[in-house]
Amino acid sequence: MTHTRSRQVATTHNQSFFYIALHKEFRMRRSSTFISVFSLAVVASCTLPILFSGCGTSEASSSATPTGISPQKFADGVHAVMMADRTVYATHVVTNLKKQGAPVTADEYWKDSTNAIPLPAQMFRMGAELVDENPQAGFKYALRSQWPLNEQHTAQTDLEQEALKYISDNPGENFYGEETLGGKKYFVAVYPDRAVAEACWTCHNEHPNRGESYPEFAKDDVMGGVLVRIPMP
Repeated sequence: MTHTRSRQVATTHNQSFFYIALHKEFRMRRSSTFISVFSLAVVASCTLPILFSGCGTSEASSSATPTGISPQKFADGVHAVMMADRTVYATHVVTNLKKQGAPVTADEYWKDSTNAIPLPAQMFRMGAELVDENPQAGFKYALRSQWPLNEQHTAQTDLEQEALKYISDNPGENFYGEETLGGKKYFVAVYPDRAVAEACWTCHNEHPNRGESYPEFAKDDVMGGVLVRIPMP
């Protein structure tokens, strides 16, 4: 059961086909996180017009009802790619280097260190910043948390706060809603951000900035939310 505040837009067979093709394409490119991020942006710039203007060839598209991939389907697709990339990085790069005792480690201050690479959350945020800088991307994404170690991950709107509480109170469910910011309407999806690799919960549990009330995380715990925001016409 998934929380939905907005009316669902009916999907069609063509929508499902396009979504599957989109997902396969992204999975083929996940060997490089940054390449995937750019791919998301490119696909978004091509896809969003389809989302809202229709394909123009089907019987349904001849009516007043828009056709194409719904904002929710699009958000679900890009989220799947994002999480696949981050899980691979956290599990097969960061955690594996630590287990091997490699001289290269993931470090919060990697820019000022030698033999250091970014933490999974930092890798994810840098990708989000690149998409945010791309005017052709057509969507934004970010990490949010009720327990942020970095202020950049604090909820920015009332809807984001509502979404974080919802996914925390309802394990296994996503949050979908709409909000208006600066006079423009947006579709917002927030997905549970789980501790998928030992490097994730170990970093949070041992971080010097955590307060006394900060939760102790373990594998698969919801540590926050992954937000996808898509402008609507």
